[in-house]
Amino acid sequence: MGTDHLGRDVLSRLLHGGRPLLLTSLVAALAGTLAGTIAGLLAALTSAGRRWLDALLMRPLDAVAAVPPILLLLLCLTVLPNRTGLVLAVALTSAPLSARVARSAAAQVTGRAHVENAIARGESWAWLLGREILPLVAGPLLADLGIRFVAAVYLVAAAGFLGLSTSDSDWGLLIVEALPGAALQPWALLMPVAGVAFLAIAANLISDRVAHRSRGLLA
Repeated sequence: MGTDHLGRDVLSRLLHGGRPLLLTSLVAALAGTLAGTIAGLLAALTSAGRRWLDALLMRPLDAVAAVPPILLLLLCLTVLPNRTGLVLAVALTSAPLSARVARSAAAQVTGRAHVENAIARGESWAWLLGREILPLVAGPLLADLGIRFVAAVYLVAAAGFLGLSTSDSDWGLLIVEALPGAALQPWALLMPVAGVAFLAIAANLISDRVAHRSRGLLA
């Protein structure tokens, strides 16, 4: 795969930059999905009798969803110019969409007899969410996690492309550095692009598989 414009090995930089990209994207996707799932499940459980609590949970997330992801990324990295800020930005972009998915999936099962029986017995919210609702909606939530991971990879790579990365081998940074010399050394440009595409396709295929297997639970 040759070397880049400064004589550095392309494959070594690709492998060195892949680990922080994967870890940052995975941690951010998990954090955003977890926060959104908790908010969405609580909103679905309280939507019948406590609409004010449903609105209190979902409206702030809807407001965050209206902010363009790149703008949110720039704002967070301005306040926290490190990997924590990057994780926070990606998690904030993921949480509202995950909350909507969790709320929609949970709304299909909150009216079932075993859930109403558990409510009538006076079970706590933790019991209702963890034992009665979450097992039935775990498939769609796992599929959503895959989609959030793909979005996280794109956003973390975009941060590197904009020069906001915290790693000197971020795949987005490799892409922007290789653009001027793409005609002379195409591998330096193609390899990080192919890496991002491979991650996106693999995560989407896994998400589709999980979503297909979960349809039987919600039927």
